[in-house]
This record gives sequence, C-alpha cells and structure tokens, in this order.
Amino acid sequence: MVRYSKLPFRLLIRDYNVDVVYTPMILAHEFIRSHIARDSDFITSPLERHATADGLEHALIAQFASAGPEDFARAAELIAPWVDGVDLNCGCPQSWAVKEGIGCSLMENPELVAEMVQAAKARLDRSKSVSVKIRIHKDLAKTVQWVQTLEQAGVDYITIHGRTRSQRSSTSPDYDAIRMLKQHVSIPIVANGDAYTLSDVQNIAKLTDADGVMAARGVLENPALFAGFDTTPADCVRRFIGHAVRCPIPFPLVLHHVGEMTGRMPGIGKKERKGLMACADLIDLVDFVEDKFRLDEPSDAASANDS
Repeated sequence: MVRYSKLPFRLLIRDYNVDVVYTPMILAHEFIRSHIARDSDFITSPLERHATADGLEHALIAQFASAGPEDFARAAELIAPWVDGVDLNCGCPQSWAVKEGIGCSLMENPELVAEMVQAAKARLDRSKSVSVKIRIHKDLAKTVQWVQTLEQAGVDYITIHGRTRSQRSSTSPDYDAIRMLKQHVSIPIVANGDAYTLSDVQNIAKLTDADGVMAARGVLENPALFAGFDTTPADCVRRFIGHAVRCPIPFPLVLHHVGEMTGRMPGIGKKERKGLMACADLIDLVDFVEDKFRLDEPSDAASANDS
C-alpha cells in the first residue's frame, strides 16, 4: 500500500492476529540514493521485531518498486538489518508506475524480474526472504510461465492479486486462477483480493488453496479483521492514536487512517464524519476520539467475548 502502512499502523495490526506486515511500497532508486528518502520511507522500532503480548512473532517485509536488479539488490541490502525479507511489487497498476517501468510493467518481462530476485538473494543472508507480488494476465498461460520462471530463480513465495492490470476493484478477483497457478509451482502462494472480513479470508483460502491470504484495502478499513471483528472496534482507533502520538507521521496520514477505520462503524454518520474532517491537528483528533469513543466503552477483549 503506497503511503498507508507506516510504523503506527504496522504496530497497530500486530495486535490483531496478523502474521506478516508490509511497509508501504518504496521506490528502490530513491531509497538507495538519498538518506532523506530513507528516513521518509522507512522508520521502524524494536517492537516490530519482537513477539507481542500473546507470544506471537510477526514478520516485517519491506516492499520495493524497482526497474532493475542493481537498484533492487542494493535497496534490499540496505534495509536488511531491520526487516525479515523484501518484496518486489509487480502488481501496481497506476499509470505513473507503469511509465517508470515498475509495477505492472514488469509483468511483461519475467526474465528481468528473475534477475532482480537472484540479485537480491545474492546480497542477503539466507534467513531473509525475497518475494514478489503480481497480478494475473488475461492469458493465464503467460502467468503460469511467469511464476515458474520466478520459482526457478529462487523466489521464496509469490503473492497473486486475482485481477489483471486493467481490471478495477469493482471486478471480482479470479480465485480459480490463483488456485490453478498454485498447482504449477511448489513454492508458497499468497492470495490477494477482496479480503474484508475473517470469513472472506477463510473463503479465499478455501477457494484458492493458498498458503496465506493478504488484505490491503480491507485491513485499512478494519485493522482488526484477522481477529474476527466485522467492523473496527473503538479500542482499535484509540490504540492507533496512541501509536501515532508515540511514533509521529504526517497528520494527513493519521486523519486518513482514522477516516478509513471509522467509515463503517456503527454510530458514525455524516455529522461525525464532518467533525472528524474538521480536525486540524493531532490534538483536535485526540479530543474527537476521546469524546466519541468513551473510555468506559467495552474493550476489544470484552467485545470479542460477547460475539
């Protein structure tokens, strides 16, 4: 997700049964040439590399966009001490990305992506994973060849978004295609597309036979979806604000996250959304959240027990 999975949000979703957390998509060539870009694109905390209170460990993956092996490998090497693996995004369909020779444009050049995977693996310790995220081709035979080429290059796993580069989010993902592609490789496959609730995740896993399920827009709207909450619990919003206070990010990003989280919450109507959007800074937002979600409301644990 471009911009929207920075440190406070990553710390938040660790509390809600997420196994693997990704950074926002980072431009590799900018990351390697500028310390300013590195500081802007990636900030971490020891909390990201330690088990949570429930004893679960969570992997942190840095996702890069790159047009060439050297840039991807150098970026992977630079960030390696602070992450558990790197991922190459070959699924971003935005026009600016395609114009730059990154994202979906790479779906037409599996040999180049294979070189990028090999270059990164040559720079990294064996304990670090190198993965790739893709979309599907209209002609699935091309995608079969694509994933097999990457498997031969040594990729550790592939995440497959079940839409072509030209299909909008209103088009249903092709889960049958993901299932078929999994049958042509022996590496783990992660399915992506339209995971908004835990029941969606379970259904996608069943339909695709995938080894994992990734959520993007769904987890933005409800960071607690993997913990079984159908809508964002109030305590989740409060926790996010706490992380944002301790690990500051630009206020517009904080406001965007809270807007996404509260979009489907009961009791949040036009009046409340207008009040939310009127918040000028983090202090205003803290006041809004404390006023709207009183501390005497049921906690996540109590709500989960009642459901």
